[in-house]
Amino acid sequence: MKGTVGELGEFGLIRELTSRLTTTPAVRLGPGDDAAVVAAPDRRVVASTDVLLEGRHFRRDWSTAYDVGRKAAAQNLADIAAMGAVPTAILLGLVVPAELPATWPTELMDGIRDECQVAGAAVVGGDVVRGETITVAITALGDLRNHEPVTRSGAQPGDIVAVTGWLGWSAAGLAVLARGFRSPRAFVEAHRRPEPPYHAGPAAAGLGATAMTDVSDGLIADLGHIAEASKVRIDLHTAAIDVPTQMSDIGQAVGVDPLQWVLTGGEDHAIVATFPPDVKLPARWKVIGEVVSPSALPQVTVDGAPWDKAGGWDHFGELEPGEQHGAGPGGPHGAAL
Repeated sequence: MKGTVGELGEFGLIRELTSRLTTTPAVRLGPGDDAAVVAAPDRRVVASTDVLLEGRHFRRDWSTAYDVGRKAAAQNLADIAAMGAVPTAILLGLVVPAELPATWPTELMDGIRDECQVAGAAVVGGDVVRGETITVAITALGDLRNHEPVTRSGAQPGDIVAVTGWLGWSAAGLAVLARGFRSPRAFVEAHRRPEPPYHAGPAAAGLGATAMTDVSDGLIADLGHIAEASKVRIDLHTAAIDVPTQMSDIGQAVGVDPLQWVLTGGEDHAIVATFPPDVKLPARWKVIGEVVSPSALPQVTVDGAPWDKAGGWDHFGELEPGEQHGAGPGGPHGAAL
């Protein structure tokens, strides 16, 4: 496709974007009307929303539009899965400058569409607006399929803590990109296109998970939300946490302890959950800690001691963009309300 978004025009752009979409049985009415209609057999809808801002959450010299689309969809669909729900649909809000090549938003939509297909969802509508800074706003919907949602507040002393998915890969990939390199490719791609284990969320609910979240802001930070909501202490065991050899090599090259990436790096969107101690977990789950009664404030400890190193992401913190490992150019996606 030649030309710019401005030359294509608002309705031309909408036609190009919607022509690339696929559907699912849950979509009763897709793009083209004032609103979409999505089936909700459970009669409850799980919803999450997120915003990505160019220069803050992605850079066009580091990621293609397709990469950004995959990532934008993944981080929202992971939130749905982390509630124990099955993703069903996505709505897209897109702000782009008129001079942007028209191929950029269409490739973005290709990425969103393809990530939706991985999760079993579909894009059902949205809005496009002219603006100076590329902004991608995603709203994701999901269905609980007659299960109760798994919240952050159900962890109990004696529960085990288990994780499935990658930890620290995105942060290591960011470290590589920030130094002007593009390899090891597996870690760079993990930063550009996270691969959440979507099916693990509903499966964990079926296994009796007592609390659950996806790892978007860092393992310690996100487990901290569970500890606070559940009024417990969570102790992580570093001996149980795998650090890949290649990640150790990257850490040595850039002068970073790779355990820092694993414990505080965000944007991998692994699923971490607490379970009753007698649960039999599938092999894909790795037990990495336990829930104990808090001796003081609810918190996350590492090998019995508070974690005293920097890590995790706070969008309104004092650090400048990029100073925290695991952040994108300006950090993982914002905190859920």
